[in-house]
Amino acid sequence: MHNWNRRAVLAGGAAIGAASISPAANAKQQGGEKPNILFIMADDLGYADLSCYGRTDFETPAIDALASDGLQLMQTYANSAVCSATRTALITGRYQYRLPFGLQEPGGRNLGLPPDHPTLPSLLKKSGYKTALIGKWHMGAPPEYGPLKSGYDSFYGIYGGGTDYFRHSPDNTVSENYAEQTVLIDQDAPALDEGYLTDLLADRAINIIEDSAKSDTPFFVSLHFTSPHWPWIGPNDEQVSETLTDLNHEDGGNIRIFASMVKSMDANIERVLHALKRAGLDQNTIVVFTSDNGGERYSDVWPFVGVKGELLEGGIRVPGIVRWPGHIKKNRRSEQVITSMDWMPTLLAAAGAQQDPGFPSDGENLLDQLTGQAPAVERKLCWRFKANEQSAIRDGDWKYLKIGGFEHLFNLAEDERERADLKDKEPERFAQLKTAYQEWDATMLPYPEDSYSHDVKKGNYSDRY
Repeated sequence: MHNWNRRAVLAGGAAIGAASISPAANAKQQGGEKPNILFIMADDLGYADLSCYGRTDFETPAIDALASDGLQLMQTYANSAVCSATRTALITGRYQYRLPFGLQEPGGRNLGLPPDHPTLPSLLKKSGYKTALIGKWHMGAPPEYGPLKSGYDSFYGIYGGGTDYFRHSPDNTVSENYAEQTVLIDQDAPALDEGYLTDLLADRAINIIEDSAKSDTPFFVSLHFTSPHWPWIGPNDEQVSETLTDLNHEDGGNIRIFASMVKSMDANIERVLHALKRAGLDQNTIVVFTSDNGGERYSDVWPFVGVKGELLEGGIRVPGIVRWPGHIKKNRRSEQVITSMDWMPTLLAAAGAQQDPGFPSDGENLLDQLTGQAPAVERKLCWRFKANEQSAIRDGDWKYLKIGGFEHLFNLAEDERERADLKDKEPERFAQLKTAYQEWDATMLPYPEDSYSHDVKKGNYSDRY
């Protein structure tokens, strides 16, 4: 049943002298080697929160340059409107609703990604890659779960959904209730590193890149920033950190702080990409940038409506950028529909690695579409979200949406803002999509009775429609 949706249809930097490139790195530049993979993911970044996607009140020059150097995807989707569910789909290449952990957000203390489930890092590791997660995990905590149990050789980040950007050591976490999830971890022990978290995550990525230049082993680095997720703390706002008393999503923030958080992430991505070039690895490294779900209160999601926690386009449409010199031409845009679970089969194909036949991917291998070797293909994708009893299916340009007790039919090619409800004008198409959604839903795990079910806190659906 997993094949049901298959239907055809920057970094700048100073010039580096050859003498500064290690022999191992220089060999990688010649091609024929497995590509390194740097997968960068932001947290709660809206579709138009980058200047290359339309943000006008601040600029993101490093990510913009990454887009200019590669492919900018205009129809990238997150597998969920919230983070850990999307991360489950990303790492497994499957609909998160196939796993009990993927049914809930937040996941709960007794749930997590099963260590015996094949993952993108575990399959790349089996194919000879050195793997690292830097940043946010949010798929279950030790001793039962964790990144080191799911294919990563090394981990530097947090187990939970977010942490204070300055107070992240064991002796100064914001709240004892969340301490085990919000402490900065190095491998499997608390880290005592001080500083702004976005800077520290980039520092670790740079260290790994520099070490990799001395080796012939390809790397897969997941650089999963916590920015611009709450708490709203910019790099110059340490005094704001000192006023927080708990991890409460309703506390504080403004557009200025949000902008500083995104700009800090952009500047640190520039640092990482410069390090990649200095190490002589940029020409044989696939760099992906995306977000785990749509934007929150200070985000720009234009031209869409909806936010994180909603299956409107603004809650699930995200930026998507891919750079792979020599394989992906520069300065291209694509309307290919792609979602989180597609990255696993696509990157495995690029690396010459194999999927586990016992856990077939629900995602598509879109490598030929990204490299321009094949035309775009239509997709049929489904979402569901317990809060507000939401359901959605996109088939080609058409989308069925149920939210807030109302059902809708939209043509996204003509109406990306989801305002012109066509269910009465297109009753047959409406019925077909609704039936297709129900057939898909029947193949997924049902929600448990105690799953996350309260209404989205970001505002009423009626305020957006």
